Amino acid sequence: MTGIYRASARLGAVLASLVCGPAMAQTLTIASSAPVTSIDPHYHTLSPNESFDGQMYERLVDHDAHGKLIPSLAESWSLKDDTTWEFKLRPGVKFHDGSNFTAEDVAYTIARVPRVKNSPASFSIYTQAVKSVEVVDPQTIRLHTDGVYPLLPIDLSQVFIIPHGLGADPTTEDFNAGKNAIGTGPFRFVSYKPGDRIELDRFDGYWGPKPQWEHVSYRMLSNDASRTAALLAGDVGIIEFVPPTDLPKLRTDPRVTLAEVISNRSIFLWLDHSHEGPTPYVFGPNGETLAKNPLKDRRVRLALSLAINRQAIVERVMEGAAIPTGQYLPPGAATYNPDIKPPPYDPARAKALLAEAGYPNGLRITLHGPNDRYVNDAKIIQAVGQMWQRIGVQTTVEPSPWSAFVSRAGRQELSAFLLGWGVSTGEGINPLRAQLGTWDAARGIGTANRGRYSNPTLDAMVEQALRTLDDGARDKLVQQAMALAMDDVPVIMLHLQKAIWATRKGLVYEARTDEETRAVSVKAVP
Repeated sequence: MTGIYRASARLGAVLASLVCGPAMAQTLTIASSAPVTSIDPHYHTLSPNESFDGQMYERLVDHDAHGKLIPSLAESWSLKDDTTWEFKLRPGVKFHDGSNFTAEDVAYTIARVPRVKNSPASFSIYTQAVKSVEVVDPQTIRLHTDGVYPLLPIDLSQVFIIPHGLGADPTTEDFNAGKNAIGTGPFRFVSYKPGDRIELDRFDGYWGPKPQWEHVSYRMLSNDASRTAALLAGDVGIIEFVPPTDLPKLRTDPRVTLAEVISNRSIFLWLDHSHEGPTPYVFGPNGETLAKNPLKDRRVRLALSLAINRQAIVERVMEGAAIPTGQYLPPGAATYNPDIKPPPYDPARAKALLAEAGYPNGLRITLHGPNDRYVNDAKIIQAVGQMWQRIGVQTTVEPSPWSAFVSRAGRQELSAFLLGWGVSTGEGINPLRAQLGTWDAARGIGTANRGRYSNPTLDAMVEQALRTLDDGARDKLVQQAMALAMDDVPVIMLHLQKAIWATRKGLVYEARTDEETRAVSVKAVP
């Protein structure tokens, strides 16, 4: 490994758009839409981090572009008995430091995940079912669960494997410095400049098909206009999260190819459930402090939801690059519940519900959100704020950069705020457990529950589903749990994003429902 960014790599990054075919494929420059906050693959369950991590690290089980489970570092897996999963590992796999990948590395990784210090959103939700690990031989590992747990392969599709040679409790800082940034993936670490770019070289010892690209420059361009401009100027080869406002011109530009699909990412509003007394940014209609938190009242939450015209947001703000939703999953996904419809736009009923809840003259609220994380995020909260005004909820909108916003949201300092969640596992237990499960750090439940919603009935239903081996029966339980959750309005669902990439002429990309941008899947074509 080296922290040196070689001159030849810099030149290649500038010339990325001039690649004419596989024989000339040397450097690929990717424009990511959001900052990567760490090179530590177990530090933060954040989509930009996980998308990048897939260049360097690998999981036992992966997903294809449509969300189907496929083998990766594990060639196969099977349930030996009700509480024992056996994984047969791929032989001949090397880490970037030349060491062999074995079952010891899997055991080491699983033990390390819950011990990562200061994690804003822990990956322990994906390892907490494992109660003991049995290394059978270098290519076989058995994972024992406390009771029936049929979703372990799906959970482990979210956990990147690192080498046990890193020693006890390797620090996140050493990953970011490159010292610990060692995986089995197709590209190896060269350098990391936080908030700017990450440089990678092809790993010639990779076990899989050799990537076309000798070097990858992973640039972080959160400004929508800057990403499109960089593409059209030839500074980058591919951009993700194409701004909807640019779609009409890019669709007719012969220099550009688009790849798009309805993604697994929902956009929604979190509401504060953590305060019984006053919540920080909700007041009475004259600015008076309230004795209790109105957002703990389902009638208020439902009123705020019914005041939102989702179709108008999709058409006018997202310009068609989304579909309205009432749940976390898109149609066709595993455990999608077709009976859960997007909430209707009904401002009259919204006003009546506010009055019924004791707020006939409305409320004052501040709606927070990022301005550089999701497609049109700042515009979305502006639109919602205007809609809330119409039902007597005087709304102040405060967008801010993601880095500042997300830390405040994680500390429960906000009352209503926009976030997104990509269901990377492709099924409904993921958000029900991580987003809406009662927060329990020790058990790894509710690790992304930034609103601190708690519903014991929902928790029990999800727990029952997690212990149900029969796929059909489990799917029904998850659908029922999703219906129960959405009826309680713990969050206000808005829409599902379309995942859209744009590549320069001579490059193609296969759109992925998980929104990940993988350098190995960018192909140079004649």
